[in-house]
Amino acid sequence: MNSGMDNSTPGPARATERPVTAARLRNLGSRLLSLAAIQSDRLVNEELARAGARKWHYAALATLDEFGPASQAELSRRTGIYRSDMVTVINELADRGLVERSPNPADRRRNTITVTQQGHRQLLKLDRLLIEAENEVLAPLTPPEREELTRLLAALVDHHGQSM
Repeated sequence: MNSGMDNSTPGPARATERPVTAARLRNLGSRLLSLAAIQSDRLVNEELARAGARKWHYAALATLDEFGPASQAELSRRTGIYRSDMVTVINELADRGLVERSPNPADRRRNTITVTQQGHRQLLKLDRLLIEAENEVLAPLTPPEREELTRLLAALVDHHGQSM
């Protein structure tokens, strides 16, 4: 018995089916990069929020850990966080005991920011969370493909003059 619908008639999509995307959209690298970035950003933000942190907290702690104490201005330059936003980031980190401010001996009008032992522990915790998030984002890729993707993304960022 024919119900009046043949197999070529589109019906409502099932919840488990992915919508078909136009080839020109599916093959547009900049669009795919944007979509992947949106998913990655969402996942990273969720993971950091579970630890009571934000991306800027991680950036500041990682930078201080790698390069040592810095002024707010230097930390702003190294992380790409606007100076006005850096004040908020440093305040939040200091309120949690993750960084300390101390007067710069060369210029007492400026502060030097230093990561604390508690800040080091938090950074290690955030490192683990971000590794988990990255593993989820990059799950379909082999280790060599992950390395190649990272190399290619770094080339794009470097080419466009963005600080990492």
